[in-house]
Formats: sequence, structure tokens, C-alpha cells
Amino acid sequence: MHGLSGLDIERQRPPSSGDWIDLAAAASATVDAVGGKSRRLGLMRQLGLPTPDGIVIPTASFALGWSDERRGRVAAEMVRRGWDKVPLAVRSSAPHEDSGTASFAGIYHSVLDVRGLPAVWRAVDAVLASLQTPQARAYRDHHAIPVAGMAVLITPMLAAAAAGVAFTCDPHSGRDDRIVINAVRGLGDRLVGGVQDGELLVVEEDRRSDALKLCTRQSGREDAGPALSDAQALELAQLLREAAQALDYSEPAWDFEWVFDGERFWLVQARPVTALPWHAYPGLAGQGEVWTNGNTRDVVPDVMGAMDWISWRRMPDLMLELGYRLAGFRLLPGVRRAALIGGRVYLNASLIQWEAFDALGVEPRAMNALLGGHQPEIAVPQASWRDRLRRTASMLRYALGAGVWRKRGRKQAVQAFATAARWRSETLEDLDDTTLAARLRALFDLIRRSEGIMFLQASSGGNLSFLLDLIGRDLPEERHALVAAIMAGGEPSVTARQAHEFAALARLAASDQAACTMLRGGAPWELSALPHANPFRRGFEQFIQRYGHRGTYESYLSRPRFREAPEYLFALIAGTLDDGDDGRDAPDRHHRNDAWRTLRAALPAPRRWLLGRLVAAARQEARDRELARSAMTAYTEVCRHLILAVAQRLCRHGMLAERDEIFDLTPHELFSALAGTLDAAAVRARVSHRRQQRRDWERRRAPEVVAGRQAQAPAVAVRVGAGGWRGVAVGSGIAEGAAFIARTPEQAVGLASGEVLVAPSTDPAWTPLFLRAGGLVMETGGYLSHGAIVAREFGIPAVVNLPGIVDTLRAGQRLRVDGSRGEVVCLD
Repeated sequence: MHGLSGLDIERQRPPSSGDWIDLAAAASATVDAVGGKSRRLGLMRQLGLPTPDGIVIPTASFALGWSDERRGRVAAEMVRRGWDKVPLAVRSSAPHEDSGTASFAGIYHSVLDVRGLPAVWRAVDAVLASLQTPQARAYRDHHAIPVAGMAVLITPMLAAAAAGVAFTCDPHSGRDDRIVINAVRGLGDRLVGGVQDGELLVVEEDRRSDALKLCTRQSGREDAGPALSDAQALELAQLLREAAQALDYSEPAWDFEWVFDGERFWLVQARPVTALPWHAYPGLAGQGEVWTNGNTRDVVPDVMGAMDWISWRRMPDLMLELGYRLAGFRLLPGVRRAALIGGRVYLNASLIQWEAFDALGVEPRAMNALLGGHQPEIAVPQASWRDRLRRTASMLRYALGAGVWRKRGRKQAVQAFATAARWRSETLEDLDDTTLAARLRALFDLIRRSEGIMFLQASSGGNLSFLLDLIGRDLPEERHALVAAIMAGGEPSVTARQAHEFAALARLAASDQAACTMLRGGAPWELSALPHANPFRRGFEQFIQRYGHRGTYESYLSRPRFREAPEYLFALIAGTLDDGDDGRDAPDRHHRNDAWRTLRAALPAPRRWLLGRLVAAARQEARDRELARSAMTAYTEVCRHLILAVAQRLCRHGMLAERDEIFDLTPHELFSALAGTLDAAAVRARVSHRRQQRRDWERRRAPEVVAGRQAQAPAVAVRVGAGGWRGVAVGSGIAEGAAFIARTPEQAVGLASGEVLVAPSTDPAWTPLFLRAGGLVMETGGYLSHGAIVAREFGIPAVVNLPGIVDTLRAGQRLRVDGSRGEVVCLD
């Protein structure tokens, strides 16, 4: 749609001569050489965004002496391009200009509508002189920026029917779901310079469909009629969103200058928004935003690519808002609950704590325990009787409506498995490109509209929170351990059932000589080497039919599922062949019975009556949460299947070198490439740019807590004595065993029966290991994390929220995991 024309001609030009650098080549130069403005515009040109042609006179040309000889070589190139006969823009491009920390907006000089070479040299001198103006010195001093020279960017002027500035956020409120456009007829220099205010257009993004709609049009003081039609405003907004995501898909806030030539839009400048206000509830005023990966690290611990992030970035908002709407809580539109920081997914702990408190009276400490992590608690005001009455009414509304939503969610989950199976069986080779794209769009839309499933995932902690609060009134120090004990057992969740069926499959393999031979042979394992009638082969195929949509870190679209990559399962089974029947079939009833006796003795009769009902409801919510996760994963397996089908076609067209590169595109870019409106050079450039960005992120260790955009010092596990640590008990009982340390499920396949599994976090792929583990220790995790839910079901002694414990312990150290006290003790 916005790919460059004439790229082949441009590639034939010399990229530089020492005295000048072609704009596209400036992307590969250092920022000290070409300045921030030129380097970013060069990158945009490489990425296939509509930017004008240009050359850059680098800083070195001026530092070495702006001689007649150098000037003559630049003039020769301009004549070769025919620029001596067209109006030009001569613009500043200092090294720190348009950076993420300093914009220099309006500080350095630019000259427009320059005609003829003598006028060009005068304009260049004016740009260089602006480096030493009083306002430039003051700005640099304020930001502690040293003088670092000046490069000059020269581009042909664009015929401007309209022009202006635009933000891919609301710079006044901080909302990131809005695009704010200021437009004037003709050139935008008067608007940029503050002489004319222009027309204001605000475009809002639908969080469910990603569709854009014009929601505000406000004329300027000098009303000369609309600068853009509604359709043109939406076209520009789409381009701006695409450009922001092409430059940095993790950062939504960009400031662009644009020109409309009557037929197409051009981008002539881009800079990150350097100071964006936090869009938050008034009750959080002055507290600042705090981000945590204490919950997300459970399921998305690694760097997230463009396809994954742009597809799912609004899902936390859609999920979390459902329950509050049901309760009648007045949500603040446009708040941002999830962000990609350093490539990893974080949740806004401040917002989540406030909404839970203001809507339902859940204390920040309790919310943090459900979330997991080590983020600070927000400050909340003392509740008045009116607040308590309002929150009681909200809880009542929620309770009355939640049952209907749960039934809807379970029904949608059943439909999800059936729909996914039907779509997965379709022969995609028979579909043309348009139909294939329509299938994928329809599936994305279906997922975002599966509100019942989202409700089960996001609103399955209420009764557990009430249960902790109920017990905490009389037994505050023991509440976590007691709840973990009484929650053990019951009807298994879909994830627990999957683990038990997998354990049965492992036992079947151990009793099958042919299967043992195949599995002991090591990778690559070939199930087809076994006869069709072989019991293990039949059992494995049935297991994959039911659970093949699951996988290691299955929340990523970019990760293969068991159906396409079963090696992890084979490795797990191979590791159990000589262990005998050591699976945990049922939790230890002893700890559960002891917990019930303690509670019956401590709680008054009315609370004892309520206790049993809360336990039953909390167990059902935990099962619902796991069911919803499995259903959503069934949908996303089909998403992956369709995305890879598109990738196969793009590989055939020479746009991608390998299928997995598709996950470094956004959904919009995928559809544009398939339709032929984003050319191969732009696709390859965007993939390359993002792969480098991901490599940079992967080299950095992700902080657990980020305040604003500043990483906080790592939390330290609470010590108990010389060799012990206290965390949160999420699984009852006491276990002793050797520490087995694993950072990924693949590293844990060698876990021996009875060893204590020590991990940063766990997702459903770890679940089969829980049946072998004597105990579980995790760095992160809360009461609603996957590891906590399954540990409670299996009755595994488990302690979580122990920051740094993976690096602290050594493999083989003998540990005691005390689920009754929430403690881990090193016995060596």
C-alpha cells in the first residue's frame, strides 16, 4: 500500500561519495555522522514507508572544512539528480535531534522552498549557524547534551495540498489508542512553527477489531474548510500506525510530520514522543505507573515478536474490562494495561490494583498475591461508608451476572475445540490469496469476540480472593498454606487431566517393547516406525488428537505445537522408561484433612458454612481458567497454521527467506504482502530490522519491576535463618529432595522422581513434570498463575515468589519445601 516506487532505479545510484550520503544509505550510517533526523528518515525509506528522496551532507564534511571543492561535489550530485531546477528543503539533522530523550523541535533551523544552488549554500550556512543560537545552547544545557556537529538534509519539496503534524497517541491525555492529526491546507511550516493552529482530527482505534474511526474534527481559528476528508484522515491514520509499528512495534507513541500531495501521503519527519503523560484514574495521581512481569513471565517469559505483540496487545484490556463492566464499574476509557518493555510483556500493576480496589474493595496486597511478583502496593484512601456501599452493590451485580457469563464461556470453549478442528482440517492449498487472508481475518475477529472465554480467563480469581480474605481474618499468617491445602484435589482441570493421560501414556510406553526400543534410540523419534496397531502409537496419536494444540510456551504464535513438534513429549516419556510407576495419582489427603480441622476449630459457624461454598466455587473457577486457556490455545494453533500457510506463499514469491520470518511482520503487513501492496524489499527490510531489535532485547536481562520506564533494583527473596527463604505457599505439604534447576521445560526432561523442580516460572508444558516432582519452587507466580493452580490440584508442596532463587541454588542441593509455612530450606 505504501511501498516505495522506483526502488530499482534508486539502488543503481552510488550510496555516497564521502561528501554526501544518499538518504536510504543514511540508515546504515552512525547517528553522529548523519544526525537523528536523517538516519530515521533513511530507515523509513528502507522499510518501504513513503518518504521523499534526499541526500545528507554529513557532519564530517563541515568538521573538515566546508570547502569549495566539497561544495562542488555535492552540487554535481544535485545537478545529476536534476535538483538544481526544483524547489528544495534544506533541513537540520544534528546527532541528538529527534532522539528518544530530546526532540530539538523548533530549535534548529530549516529552510523551505530553496531554489538554485547559490540559495542552497546560503540555506546550509543558516542551518549550521542555528547550532550556536542562544536557544540551541540553552536547550542543550538543559538536557546536558554536548555540541556534536551538524549534518544537513536536502530533499526536493513536495507539492502540498495539505500538510501537518500527527501523533500516534494523544499527547495531552497520554492515550495510546488515539491518533491525533493537525492539518492545514498547503505547506505545514506555519503549523509546525506555531503561527497557525490548523484543523484537529482525532482518530480512535477500536480495541476489539483494531478498526480506526474518526471521532473528532475541530476547525482551527482560520477556518478555510477541511484540509482532509474523513476518508483521507483515516488513510493517513492507518499509514501513521503502520509507520510507528515499522519503526518500533513495542513503542506506540510517535510524532510525525506529513504532506499530502493530492494523491498520496508522505512522511517527512519522525521522532519518538519524549514526554507522554500517564493516562490513569484520578486516584492514582502522583503515584506514578509501575509495571510488572510477575504474572506474564509465567506464560510469555521471552521476547515477543511483532506478529504476537500486535495481535494480542489489547487482549489484557478486553479480558480485564469484562468483569468490571459486569459489576457496573465506570472504567476509564483508553487506559493501557499491558506494554512491551525491552521486548517482554509487562502488566500495569498500578492500574490493576486500583481497579480491583475501587471497583470491588480488593486490597492492593491481596491483588498482588493473586498476580504474583514483587511490585509495590499502591496507596489507597480510607473507604467511606458510601464507598463500601457502592462496592457491595458492585459485587452483588457481579455475582448475579457471573453465572451466565461462565455458562457462556464454557459453551464457547466447547465450540472453540470443534471450530478449531474443522478449520485445521481444511486444505489451504486450494484457497486463493484473498480467501486465505479472509480466513485469517475472520479467525482473529472470532478470537477477539470470544468474550465468554476471556471472562473465564480473567475473572476466575474472585472466590479465591474472598477465600483468602475469609481465612485471613482469623488466621492471617497461615491463610496461604491453608487455602493451598483445602483446594487440593477435586475434579481435575483440563490441564491436570492432560498430565494424568500423559503419565498413563508413559506407563504404556514402558510396557511396550517396540516403543521402548524406539524411544531409547533417541532423536529423531519416528512414531511411524511403529506398526499402526501398536498400542503406544495408537495411544500417542489419540493424545495428540486431544492435546496437540498445546506446546511449550504456547502463548506465542511463533512457537510450534505438539502436533507439529512432539519431540519434547517423546523426550519426557523416554526419561521415565526406567523409573517405574511413580506418577502422582492423587494429592495427599492428610494435609487437606488437617487444614479442614484447623479451620473448623478457628472459624465461627457462619464463616465455616461459607467456607465450603467458596472452596467449591474457587475450584470451579480454577478449572474454568484452565479450560479457557486450552480453548484459546486451540484457536491460536489454527492462527499459526494459517499464518504459516501465508508464509509459504511469501517464500515462493521471494519475500521471505524462511517461513518463521513471517512472525517478524505485523498482521497488517502480512495482509499487505499477500495482497502485493507491500513489496518484497520492504518486507525483507522490516524482518531484518526487527530481528536485530529482538537480538538487542534478548541480550538484556528483563527487570521484574519497571517504574515508568526505569528498571527497579531486583527484589531479593526473604531469608529465613542461614539457609532458608520465605515465599508464598501455593501447594500444601512438605517435601525433601535434590534440587533440579531448569529454565525451560526442555531442560527439565531429566527430572527424576522426587526431585524438587526449581524454575523461574511454568506454563502448561511443564505440567507433566509436576507428577514427577517432589516439590516445586518458582521465582515468580501468584495464586492465579498456572503453576499455582496445578500444584494445588496435584497437592504438590510448592512455594513461589522467591526472586533470584534459580541463581542462588545449585543443582543437587538437598532442599525442604514446606508448603505449610511457605518456606524453602537448604539442608546441605
